[in-house]
Amino acid sequence: MSTIESRIVRYGELKPCKTAFIDAHTPGSDQKENFTIIGGGVSESPDQHVHITDKIGFNIGAAGQPPKCRNSLHSHTTAEVFFVAKGRWRFFWGRYGTAGEFIAEEGDIFNIPTGIFRGFENVGTDYGMIMSILGGDDAGGGVTWAPQVIEDAKAHGLMLGDNGVLYDSKKGQKLPHNVRPMPVLTEEELKAYPEVPVENVVRDYVARYWDLMALAARKPAKVIGENALIKDKPGFEVDFLARGSSVTERARTEKPVVLMPASGHWRVTIDDVEATLSNGDTALVLPGESYGVEPSMTGAAGLFRITATDDPAGPIWTGA
Repeated sequence: MSTIESRIVRYGELKPCKTAFIDAHTPGSDQKENFTIIGGGVSESPDQHVHITDKIGFNIGAAGQPPKCRNSLHSHTTAEVFFVAKGRWRFFWGRYGTAGEFIAEEGDIFNIPTGIFRGFENVGTDYGMIMSILGGDDAGGGVTWAPQVIEDAKAHGLMLGDNGVLYDSKKGQKLPHNVRPMPVLTEEELKAYPEVPVENVVRDYVARYWDLMALAARKPAKVIGENALIKDKPGFEVDFLARGSSVTERARTEKPVVLMPASGHWRVTIDDVEATLSNGDTALVLPGESYGVEPSMTGAAGLFRITATDDPAGPIWTGA
């Protein structure tokens, strides 16, 4: 079993993978970095470093990009949740990324509906970071790319095998004899990927940081869950803590819990280990351990708490 100290990952210690996905050589996407913090993630590269290998029912990761760098259109079969740790980001979706878009600021959280193509771009003025929560231990088995992404990547030397592994012709790599190219979705298959109206997405799947700060003034704000602001049962629940809703009395966990500050500095105690976390840091609490978490300095302080549930990872739940 991993030690408590090894389950605290600092922002400044994150190890990036620059070749995680098929668009790693495509101009406009070739400077992005992928981080896998807890679980295996969805990286297609054998070079991906995993900080915490514990399987807890969901994955925690991050994407870092300089200004004007984008992540190409793709889809997931389980939850993909992002909150902005640093910078300003544009999220867009649809077959060609034109069905809708919105701008997310630091602390905003977005639960992207499964089964739609989505992408994101750093539209800030400096290197930016978004933290991710992915449903399932295997994160839904990977990523489905829009057809044009695969075609563009091929023109720049990267091929994706049907085994989910990337091969780089610039390094002299070829598909193994028993591996075929990942098939491109047909026009008929593409009909299953809806163009969701922007008003539906912003209304039902986005929560803003300052709204969460207000709602968490006295008790934790339920962000994602069956009875939360964003209604979904993706195999985990997300709530938001502020100064007035911090955990001052030790709580013993029955399910894995992940603590991720959105702002401020937080003193986290897990059993007898104490640490101070800030924006971009991550801590994992395992079942049977007790923890407390409260701001360690004055000023604004917000923190996302992710708790595993018994709900299976899968398509987005709408309550229907």
